[in-house]
Amino acid sequence: MAAMATQQQLQVQKVKNPGLVSCNGSPTKDEKEEDMSRSALALFRAKEEEIERKKVEVRDKVFAQLGRVEEATKRLSEIREELETLADPLRKDVSVVRKKIDTLNKELKPLGLTCQRKEREYKEALEAFNDKNKEKAQLVSKLMELVSESEKMRMKKLEELSKNVELLQ
Repeated sequence: MAAMATQQQLQVQKVKNPGLVSCNGSPTKDEKEEDMSRSALALFRAKEEEIERKKVEVRDKVFAQLGRVEEATKRLSEIREELETLADPLRKDVSVVRKKIDTLNKELKPLGLTCQRKEREYKEALEAFNDKNKEKAQLVSKLMELVSESEKMRMKKLEELSKNVELLQ
C-alpha cells in the first residue's frame, strides 16, 4: 500500500515538475534522487499527520473516559453519603452535642482547678481564723483572770485602807 502511494506521488510530481529529462526521455539520476527524497518527505509528512490524528483521537477518548470516571466518582460519593445517612440519621446531631460536651469539658477543667485552689485557700484561711479565734479566746480568758485578780487585790487594798481609816478614828 505504501509502495503504491509512493508511486502515485512520484507520478504526480513528474506531472507537476516535468523538469529535466535526459536525451533518451528518462529522468536523470539527480532527478530520481530528488524525486525519492520528495516522496520520502511526503511519506514522512503523511505518517506524521496520521500519528497526530491518532494522537488526537486517543486524547479525545481519554478525556471522554475521564469525564465518565468523574461522573462515576461523584455518584459513588453521593451513594456513600446516603449510606452514612441511613446508618445513623442522628449522627450529625450526636456529633454536634459531642463537640459541645468537649468544649464544656475544656472550660470545666480550669474552673475545677480554680475551685480546688479556692477551697484550699478557704480551708487555710478558715484554719488561720480559727487559730486566731482560739488565741483571742485564751487572751480574753487571761484578761478576765487578770482583771478579776486585780479587782480582788484592789478590794483587799481598799478593805485594808478602810480598816486603817477606822483605826485612825
